Amino acid sequence: MPLATTQSGPTQFSRPFEFVRSSPIATIAIAQLFGTSLWFSANSAAPDLMHAWGIGISGIGLLTNAVQLGFILGTLSIALSGLADRYPASRIFVASAVCGALFNACFARFSHGLASAAGYRFLVGLSLAGIYPIGMKLVVSWAPNRRGAALAYLVGMLTLGTALPQGVRFMGATWKWQAVILTSSALALAGGFLILWLGDGPHLAVRANASGIRMGGVLGAFRSEQLRAAALGYFGHMWELYTFWTLTPLIITTALAARGQRLSVPGLAFLIIAIGAAGCILGGLWSRRIGSARVAAMALATSGACCAIVASAGLKLSPHAVLAILLLWGAAVVADSPQFSALSAEAAPPQQVGAVLAIQNSVGFAITIASIAVATSLYSRLGLSIGWILLPGPVLGLIGLYPAWAKARRD
Repeated sequence: MPLATTQSGPTQFSRPFEFVRSSPIATIAIAQLFGTSLWFSANSAAPDLMHAWGIGISGIGLLTNAVQLGFILGTLSIALSGLADRYPASRIFVASAVCGALFNACFARFSHGLASAAGYRFLVGLSLAGIYPIGMKLVVSWAPNRRGAALAYLVGMLTLGTALPQGVRFMGATWKWQAVILTSSALALAGGFLILWLGDGPHLAVRANASGIRMGGVLGAFRSEQLRAAALGYFGHMWELYTFWTLTPLIITTALAARGQRLSVPGLAFLIIAIGAAGCILGGLWSRRIGSARVAAMALATSGACCAIVASAGLKLSPHAVLAILLLWGAAVVADSPQFSALSAEAAPPQQVGAVLAIQNSVGFAITIASIAVATSLYSRLGLSIGWILLPGPVLGLIGLYPAWAKARRD
């Protein structure tokens, strides 16, 4: 029997089902928002975990890197096994959302120290490999002719998903940390249910006869100068992005709360990370006028400038000026991300889009492990000067992206 109607007319489920089918990009974006709330769920409970388990900043960095490592191994497995381009993307997304919700719940209920917590966070990262890059493929399968704008909405939702646990922590200030974590699991299940209703788009057909993809075959796609430029720009961007998100509550404490300002650190952290969603959407709109390469270059330059300002003058500026710069940084630091994915999807061979995006994600997240480890271990000594550690990311990203944005300027 059809889901949306019965013999007596529309059922109570018809309206939401019609919205899901008629607004696939919005549906995928909402599902991405819910699914990626798993990513930084542990960071929202950082003060409680540091107190309960007697760990420091580097311990929180370890939990974050456990997720990153799981994500890297997951994306590599998806790419090299052929899973990303062999099976329906919607099925991979749904299975990954369910597994991620389960492992995240286990982290909340059964972790009693850093070792067990890191194991569960690793499994959450493994599950996220079937949510983030596969979500990008789903978007391309529904809207192949407007990748930049569509992916901007998707990464905007990833950004909101990253900020969401901080928002939940702010709204439920009296909740136990386990309740905040379990809220992310419930949201991930809701995201999987939305994709289960939606299914796959009409483009990028499944390659049923693909038994796997040779590493050389995937890497061969990067002979394209435009694909290499997008990937190199993305790698520089990744050195900065997740480390900035990891350090945001600490930067707020150092720059504002420690100077006698009465503020809610989780609330401000939510705003600074979440404003990246607006940056992504605005960048997506601009990309339709000036191209993805130019938008990515502008975002890299802006976030690099914010790195330098906070590092060199963060403690000399007024609290309002610092907050304005942090909000600008939060908007710019992720605005380039969907444009890199759009450039890569456009330059990749059509039959390898899923694998190329997964490989690119895998390398990018490997870079975040080094960046997060270095920055969290040095933050107690450097404070806001940690911006100098992040600055090479956008600078090298601009250099790597140069062939793409130079071509866009000529065109």
